[in-house]
Amino acid sequence: MTDTDDTGSAGSPGSGRILDGVTVLDLSTFVTGGFCSAMLANQGAEVVKIEQPGYGDAVRHSGPPFIKGESPYYWTLSYGKKSLELDLKNDDAKEALYELVEEADIFIQNFRPGTAERLDVDYDTLSEHNDDLIYLAISAFGQTGPWRERSGYDLLIQGMSGIMSVTGEADRQPVKVGLPMTDLITAMWAAFGATTALYRRERTGEGEYIDLGMLEATLPWLTKQAGMVFAGEETKRMGTKDPVLAPYQTFETKDGFINICILNEKLWGELCEALDRPDLPADERFEMNADRVEHLDELEAEIEATLADKTTDEWIEVIAEDAGVPAGPVYSVEEALNSEQIDARGTITEIDHPELGEVPVIEHPLKFRNAESGFELPPPLLGEHNREVFREHGYSEAEIDRLAELGVFGDADDADEGDADESDADESDADEAGDADEADDTDANGD
Repeated sequence: MTDTDDTGSAGSPGSGRILDGVTVLDLSTFVTGGFCSAMLANQGAEVVKIEQPGYGDAVRHSGPPFIKGESPYYWTLSYGKKSLELDLKNDDAKEALYELVEEADIFIQNFRPGTAERLDVDYDTLSEHNDDLIYLAISAFGQTGPWRERSGYDLLIQGMSGIMSVTGEADRQPVKVGLPMTDLITAMWAAFGATTALYRRERTGEGEYIDLGMLEATLPWLTKQAGMVFAGEETKRMGTKDPVLAPYQTFETKDGFINICILNEKLWGELCEALDRPDLPADERFEMNADRVEHLDELEAEIEATLADKTTDEWIEVIAEDAGVPAGPVYSVEEALNSEQIDARGTITEIDHPELGEVPVIEHPLKFRNAESGFELPPPLLGEHNREVFREHGYSEAEIDRLAELGVFGDADDADEGDADESDADESDADEAGDADEADDTDANGD
């Protein structure tokens, strides 16, 4: 349960990490719940990842690539957690879960509406065991409305939220953002909702039920494009160009690409000086931002003709470092993970893995002056903490042995091994599209 100081406040000033003492039970699969609980773990919460026996979270099997049978994609969502296998179709496993719920603070699931009720892990059921529980129900379209029972994944939500309509080139088909953007947006709303509910509980003593739909989670991020619609204007795909700023886009250089961001006339003048193009601001087509937006194609041609003379690195030195104008290279993912800035900030670290030695970690970005943060545990093996979780809950070894014999952890012969064998996967297996468990009661939303 939540640790408190003398005033009853969670995460007391001397606790080191803000969410020390907060316990999270995470029944979710894939990204939406997984990244949410990783955020909470990074701030000190104890996160118990409850998984399907013998198979685990489908994201464990998302790949290739794999490293000695482990998915690095799974790592990025699972640092800092413990893994517990529970067969929720086993009544004894449900009773064991309810005992864990009694001392939990946050419960996360991303089942389709109606599934939690069928599994007896819905809010009404769990709140009978813990009335100050914060219960987070994540789904594609929320718990109400005509689309509530539809499954939904990142690609669908990117399309239905309008993101794809403004992503890509004007004369090409719509393009999705190249990462599971709406899953991650939803995950961040989920973590925000869980922590604000914790804050409210400290003030009122009341638990909370949070209904979070991926589609609604994404719409507030439309900002600029939503504003255009509110003003009666049409949005469109513009590649890297911006509908209201110019130049604010990607340009080609002698050997690659560079992004240049001009937000005002001062920066425009400084850019033209750095490019040695005093003729550009003197041209009435390019004098003011509104003029440049209106003549965007001509502006792009003029700037790229100049940029073709030097490499990206050379232009970064001239534009960004010497002139102080916002500009940056277009990095590959490998380059982004290994830049001198990221290295200086200590963003990529390593953590000891029980089978693989040291594995890389992308640390989360919140750097508090008066509190600690960071991952303390590696991504767990499936069922690695079956016994530990119940041992910490006060169970004796004999009682844990009995849970194993009752099939709480799945097949009794495999209960202590916790190894995910792909050959044992049934209809719960996930294909490359991320359709997890659509065939039975453990269906989930989110890639």
